[in-house]
Amino acid sequence: MSERTATVTRNTLETQISVSVNLDGTGQSKFDTGIPFLEHMLEQISRHGLVDLEITAKGDLHIDDHHTVEDIGITLGQAFAKALGDKKGIQRYGHAYVPLDEALSRVVIDFSGRPGIEYRVDFPRAKIGSFDVDLFHEFFQGFINHALATLHIDNLHGKNAHHIAETIFKAFGRAIRLAMSADERMAGVIPSTKGSL
Repeated sequence: MSERTATVTRNTLETQISVSVNLDGTGQSKFDTGIPFLEHMLEQISRHGLVDLEITAKGDLHIDDHHTVEDIGITLGQAFAKALGDKKGIQRYGHAYVPLDEALSRVVIDFSGRPGIEYRVDFPRAKIGSFDVDLFHEFFQGFINHALATLHIDNLHGKNAHHIAETIFKAFGRAIRLAMSADERMAGVIPSTKGSL
C-alpha cells in the first residue's frame, strides 16, 4: 500500500478545524481543541487504532461544544476518506469488543461507501464533567457521513459514564485498525463485488 496520509482543513463561521492523519502510524497524537474530554477520547482512537492524529480546532465554545465536536467528526471523516483513497487491498470490515471494569462495548465498522449509523448507548448521566454525552453521537454521525462508512456502536454493559465512553472510543480505534489493515490476499483489489466502494 502507498502512504496513507491526509491533511484536511475546514473553515465555517462556527469553527476552524485542521486534521492530519497517518493511517499507518504508531498511535501518536497532538490535540488543541479546547475540549479536554473529547481530546481524551480522540487519544483512545489514535492509540488503539495506531493512527497518528493531529487536530487543532477553534470553535464557538462560548455557546457550547456542539459545533466543534460535530465539525471535528466531519473533518476527521474527510481526512480518513482522503487517506484511504480507493480502498484497494484493505480488510474493509472491522469489529472490536472492549471492556473497562464493569463496562463493555462493541463497535463494528464497514468502509462501505455508504454512510449509516446504529448507535445504542444509554449513558447513566447527561454529562461527564462538563461534556454533554449527546455529542458523542454527533461526532460519530459527522465521521461516518464523510468517511462514507457504516458504523454500529453498542454499549452492552456499564454503570460508569466515563467507562462507557472510553470503551466505545477504544473499540472504535480497534475496529478501524482492523478494517483499514492490509489483506494480503486482496492486494490491489477493491474489496467489493461492485468493483468500487
